[in-house]
Amino acid sequence: MKMNQFLLRLHLTPGIGMKGEYLVAQWLTEHPGQLRNLLPVHISEIAGILPQHREKFERGFMSDKISQALARHEKESHYLTFFDPQYPLMLKESWLPPMILFYLGNLNLLNAQHLLSVVGSRKSTAYSEIVLRQLLPELVARDMVIVSGLAAGVDSLSHQITLQNRGHTIGVIATGLNLSYPASSQKLQQYMAQHELVLSEYPLDAVGKRYHFVERNRLIAGVSQATLVVQAQQKSGSLITANIALQNNRDVMAVPGRIDDPLSCGCNQLIQAGAKAILTAEDILDEYPSLATK
Repeated sequence: MKMNQFLLRLHLTPGIGMKGEYLVAQWLTEHPGQLRNLLPVHISEIAGILPQHREKFERGFMSDKISQALARHEKESHYLTFFDPQYPLMLKESWLPPMILFYLGNLNLLNAQHLLSVVGSRKSTAYSEIVLRQLLPELVARDMVIVSGLAAGVDSLSHQITLQNRGHTIGVIATGLNLSYPASSQKLQQYMAQHELVLSEYPLDAVGKRYHFVERNRLIAGVSQATLVVQAQQKSGSLITANIALQNNRDVMAVPGRIDDPLSCGCNQLIQAGAKAILTAEDILDEYPSLATK
């Protein structure tokens, strides 16, 4: 079995989880040439699979069901594995990187020199649109690729404004690539899958479960050098993304807002905790001298 097929089979088999997959990949890194000797029982031990899940995993790994799923994904999807040379270095160096990354579109965007993640409230407001229309045009004019989550609100606005200004953008979703959530993002996602880039770590037909969105946030933070938060409540997915970015030792920036606005509370607290306050595009470009001189 080839390495890419092994990792895809591992990813499709229930019972192991993303941490278990990562542990297996680390073991393979430390034991090159040992792939052919790995049996399901050995994988369970390396991955630290809990006893109540071991039988399910070990029975499933070489089952006809998983073999059929593997054949379908090799035929109907494009994917990168952790060991592929095209796998983005920034993501590889982040916390708990996915072993399998499904994609549609222009994979070269992942290797752009400067990627900026933009996240924020799903409740689109006039203020967030004003902010994005003021900041993004100058950033994309300097060849910065904008990354976001194709969700309602700030995410979709970020993608749309980037495209309106002839920039490039990457969407990271929490479902299989053949599904869209929310439905309002379907046309945008389809366009980006053809002309830009859409990423997911979830297999075909996977629906967006609640915890998927938290897991998805680590990819948004992981692929980029910096994360910009535009409007966020005190407890929100945007703040989770910002915290993951901090754990990855990446830059975190936030747009300040009114102190009585619940949608700006999270941003104001980030700034109070040390995130850079962003008032103009130049505030972001100043962090990247090579872009500022273009």
